[in-house]
Amino acid sequence: MSVKYHQISLKETFADCQDSFFDDTPSFFQLLEEHFDISEFIPSAFHNAFYHSLGRKRLYPLTGFLSALILQKIFSIPTDSLLILFLSLCKELRDFCGFSKVPDAPLFTRFKQGFLPYIELMFQRMVDLTEPICQAIDRSLASMLTFDTSGIELYVSENNPKTLNSLISRLKTYYKDNPDVDPYKMAYGLMPSQAASCSDAKQLYINGHFCYADKFAILTNGLGIVRHIAFLDDDFKAAHPEMPVEKKSDSPDEDKSIGDSSSLKPVLSDFFTLHPGFHPDTFPGDSAFDTIETYGFLKDEFHFSKALIPYNPRNESSLNKIGYNIYGYPTCPRDSTLVMKYAGHCHEKGRSDRDKWICPKVHMVSGAWVCDCPEPCSTAKKGRTTYTYENMDFRMFPGIQRNSDEWNSLYKIRMIVERAINHFKTNMCVAGRKTRNHTTTKADVFLAGIASQLTVIVAYRMSYPQYIRSLKPLIA
Repeated sequence: MSVKYHQISLKETFADCQDSFFDDTPSFFQLLEEHFDISEFIPSAFHNAFYHSLGRKRLYPLTGFLSALILQKIFSIPTDSLLILFLSLCKELRDFCGFSKVPDAPLFTRFKQGFLPYIELMFQRMVDLTEPICQAIDRSLASMLTFDTSGIELYVSENNPKTLNSLISRLKTYYKDNPDVDPYKMAYGLMPSQAASCSDAKQLYINGHFCYADKFAILTNGLGIVRHIAFLDDDFKAAHPEMPVEKKSDSPDEDKSIGDSSSLKPVLSDFFTLHPGFHPDTFPGDSAFDTIETYGFLKDEFHFSKALIPYNPRNESSLNKIGYNIYGYPTCPRDSTLVMKYAGHCHEKGRSDRDKWICPKVHMVSGAWVCDCPEPCSTAKKGRTTYTYENMDFRMFPGIQRNSDEWNSLYKIRMIVERAINHFKTNMCVAGRKTRNHTTTKADVFLAGIASQLTVIVAYRMSYPQYIRSLKPLIA
């Protein structure tokens, strides 16, 4: 018995997608019309700016542009050209957007670039509207705040794999007789720090590979709902001159952790300035945030009562652990009754203020340090040295017992911020767009943020809180 195989053509694939889209959209548009009116969420400043130059008789309304671009994210339409095609073919989509005529691609681009500040403002206003909904769904999860950074790869020549591979190949050939040279690390150091055609495309190490991307930071609550988006561009750095700008090192992983920890404070500062009524109390973060400075501003400036941050192995010594007595003084690792000697207060540029303590059995003999301990716990001439910090207590006791069942359960929620980023990049098609324009990229990300807030509002109004992260189950 012979089996005949039929190769699926591109035409048939598109027809299937088209049929599926048309089958779902009428009911979905009816759902939105019943539970959501985009005009009630548009800030008056946005409305005034849009109609300022040409008046109210614009051929394409503001609500039309916003509805089309938001639905583009919800339906995972990857390009503006495909969105325009769907607008041309689907009358229900045109009617919902209020378009009597379909805009061309340059109009969508000019809308994003010309009204970016107002798109960002609309996102921030919608965050305020969705916060009470999140609190009503689950107050505990809504009171958590997670942070992560990522990047949108831009369409620049430096992102072509051939560029880096060619450099690595040349280095391998040149240093083939020198096994001590790592051509991969050297290639990373020789690549430019930013793309030639776009200064905002910085060299980053994302998801295990090098790329030139537009870097942004994102805050979500424990429900996975985005609370804040900040692009770490030149404007952000100018607004926060206190933020240290990291330099390239031999390790791309190290560069990434430095960037995350240094950007956390200014991002949180902007967030609480925009939303002074928000009061999250739990911050789960990865080990990159295990610094005394981080514990200090989380507790004192932003009033978090819990900080679920694992110890960073780089901050831990391989020597025996220092103990502490009831007064908080460090004690000898081998004899807890011996208090270490106070050696003064240290104030160094680029480091936190700290108090220095040295081994209780060392002393000076003829200008040299001598340790009388028969079993010294350190090979240093001065013996064992340790430091105490102002916020050390919060690091040791961060509001919840480390490695307890409650700690492990809550810490797993931190991964939800990475899922939110992946949802933006993959399901809302923010990544992979063939653009090198910084403004357009920012607009696409904030439009995805608006779409995520819309999802929360519609799902809650329909009494389906389990679908606050995606409307697609409601469409089905």
